[in-house]
Amino acid sequence: MNNGINSNKPIPTHQTAADAGTLPVRKRPAHLALMDVGNRAHIVYLTVCTQGRKAILAHADVHKLLREAWSAANNWLVGRYVIMPDHIHLFCAPATFPYEPLRGWMRYWKSVASRRWPRPDEHPVWHPDGWDRQLRHGDSYREKWDYVRDNPVRESLVETSDEWPYQGEMNVLMWHDA
Repeated sequence: MNNGINSNKPIPTHQTAADAGTLPVRKRPAHLALMDVGNRAHIVYLTVCTQGRKAILAHADVHKLLREAWSAANNWLVGRYVIMPDHIHLFCAPATFPYEPLRGWMRYWKSVASRRWPRPDEHPVWHPDGWDRQLRHGDSYREKWDYVRDNPVRESLVETSDEWPYQGEMNVLMWHDA
């Protein structure tokens, strides 16, 4: 039976299974439900791209529009974020209990932003999906933020992360385990 995985191909010792092509490649992200572990914080790391990775996001008017859309979509709280030319990284947490599924919240704010988009010729704006990952410990939150914050530097858009104008924090998302 061919399930898309070549399990007969030996993997050289310097490669992982993913490198050798033995693992399936996701065409769509797997959106898992939030895991409840005791009283641990529910913080999600989310990446959303533009349709076709168009470089249309890094503008002051878009930055303002996105902040307004995130505020209007009040079932989740946006914490720290970085808006790159063709994608957004943000941290978010449910604002209500029981919480609305992340995908519904994401569809809502993308729709709000699209309807108010300042340059209609740039439509469609968004890739239909996004990539999300629930953080499992406070160190992960700090490490991921440090990595995300340096994206504009790695892309040679600025010399230091503090110079990038399209970043911020809308709500303080506190990590807690107990």
